[in-house]
Amino acid sequence: MGEFRAERVGQLIQGKIGSLIVEGKIKDPRVNPFLSVSRVQVSRDFSWADVYISTFRPETSLARGVEGLQSAAGFIQSQLAKEMRIRQTPRLRFHEDLSIREGFEMVKKLEGLSGQ
Repeated sequence: MGEFRAERVGQLIQGKIGSLIVEGKIKDPRVNPFLSVSRVQVSRDFSWADVYISTFRPETSLARGVEGLQSAAGFIQSQLAKEMRIRQTPRLRFHEDLSIREGFEMVKKLEGLSGQ
């Protein structure tokens, strides 16, 4: 039961942070609309949420974006607290996730192999 609730809370956090990024509500210039929340893992006691950020742009853009999101974590957490109906809003930790970029590179390699 607890795992299912943690998964639902993670999905809610993922959607809300994604909309904050796309709508430009995070004013940090390092955060660009090409960042994507790939997954969120919430701890069992709901005290922490690990948020994995990905992009298809260069790696430096991702690192700067994650730094910007981490510095705006307090603002993001306050926005989540307004939307979520739980006693304690998890503290946010942002991490780089290279999966989207690696996926694009794999597709390019496969296209290169099929073109030979």
